[in-house]
Amino acid sequence: MTALERCLNFLDRSGVQYSHSTHSPAFSARDVASAERMPAHNMAKAVIYHGDNGFGMLLLPGDFVVDFATVLQLLGLNQIRLATEIEIGHLFPDSELGAMPPIGNTVEMPILLDEALAGDEFIAFNAGTHRDVIHMSFVDFIGLVNPLIASFGVKESLMAVM
Repeated sequence: MTALERCLNFLDRSGVQYSHSTHSPAFSARDVASAERMPAHNMAKAVIYHGDNGFGMLLLPGDFVVDFATVLQLLGLNQIRLATEIEIGHLFPDSELGAMPPIGNTVEMPILLDEALAGDEFIAFNAGTHRDVIHMSFVDFIGLVNPLIASFGVKESLMAVM
């Protein structure tokens, strides 16, 4: 079963409303947002990290970057790093690299969601491929995933100034 099939099955079994859209291949959150005709800020991107306690997922707007010093502090870790492509491939073998869905996966890992996404009524995210996106209510997403919500992202344009 592919990550897309697993994701859709999970949502169907959960009984939540969602929409599934398909677009031409796009490999960055900004490109996916453009293909979906939505602001990059509304497209959630997943970043996989490895810390003291193993792997975890960070979800933030497509126009944000991770402030790892803040994540380190928020999670009380001594060390943190980006997961390697090889590690991500092992964690999400049925998903295209960089398109890991934040729900319905078989990997149990904590999810930290940037509060900048929490102000939106809906959330959109890759569904295991570089062509498929799920759109659903933020409230339903929180109910299914139960992420920790905190501020750890920085808008990309602000990073250039720093």
